Amino acid sequence: MTLPTLTEREQAVLSAVIDSFVRTAAPAGSRRIGKDYGLGVSAATIRNTMADLESKGLLTHPYTSAGRLPTDLAYRYYVNALMQWGRIRRRDRAKIEREFRDVEVGGVEDLVSKAARVLSLLTGELGLAVGPTLAKATLERLELVSVSSEKVLLVFTIESGVVRTVYVDVTTRVPRETLHAVSQALNERLAGSTISEIQATLRERLGDLRFDSEGADQLMNIFVHSGPDIFDWARRERDVHLGSTAALAEQPEFTTSERLRQLILLTERRELLATVLGDRGGSDGPHVTIGTEHGQSELEDLTIVTANYSVGSLQGTVGVIGPTRMPYEKVVSIVDWTSSLLTRLTP
Repeated sequence: MTLPTLTEREQAVLSAVIDSFVRTAAPAGSRRIGKDYGLGVSAATIRNTMADLESKGLLTHPYTSAGRLPTDLAYRYYVNALMQWGRIRRRDRAKIEREFRDVEVGGVEDLVSKAARVLSLLTGELGLAVGPTLAKATLERLELVSVSSEKVLLVFTIESGVVRTVYVDVTTRVPRETLHAVSQALNERLAGSTISEIQATLRERLGDLRFDSEGADQLMNIFVHSGPDIFDWARRERDVHLGSTAALAEQPEFTTSERLRQLILLTERRELLATVLGDRGGSDGPHVTIGTEHGQSELEDLTIVTANYSVGSLQGTVGVIGPTRMPYEKVVSIVDWTSSLLTRLTP
């Protein structure tokens, strides 16, 4: 996107209009800007500058109001050219660290879910997070557990402590020693490889294995013939964890029942959010998309701010979603710091 060239005065007025609108949710007029921001010029000069900004597509003139509102392009200009990146307030940093310190968490997924809730609490937006992509994760261990005469539980332990379980149907109860023998053979052939590598070469890895026990051969046949389906959890969309919608629902943009309904529907579109977040996996540092930049009608009035965290060689994403009328500098710094803290906390 090509941004317009602005003079210092235009930048100062634009920054003031954005700040005023973020704080008040009301169109900003020249008198208010002159009174509240001390730009050292007359209201008439500010009014003319606002008109110039409107002609450049950065401000809009709603209805018959004398005030102006920022456009998506204005927010993009602010994020790219005016905002100070990477400066988190000391009290915000302390709050983030305290929230994680005061809560007992278990594995990676607990930390990711906690991050979504913390981001909601500290930004007033809707926090969201997705776990690391498991298709590229390394299988550390596989265990087989007899659940009943008709089912065996497969327990996959992935790098960084991530665990997945799958039930498979069997025709008869499998003795414990048989389960142990099959588990040992599977670990020898599969452990240490990524899930995607295992899926692509499963038959070659296991096709020559033979056992004396009928139950063992049955289990091995399940892996050889149904293996890709057994590992399908690694290919599905990653789980999206959401924070509280309460703070977001109280913002002026969602005071009408229709807008609130749209917000609720959006939180139920996990597959849409997973797709949007998944497209941001390769970016370094905070990533901000605004309004129509998403290319999704459901998101055209919203901003998404994300940053990636690392779990060993894997990568996940945390961030927030909220109205385009967002305190960008504060939100971006909080999201960025939370992602870096999450990287340090994950095993």
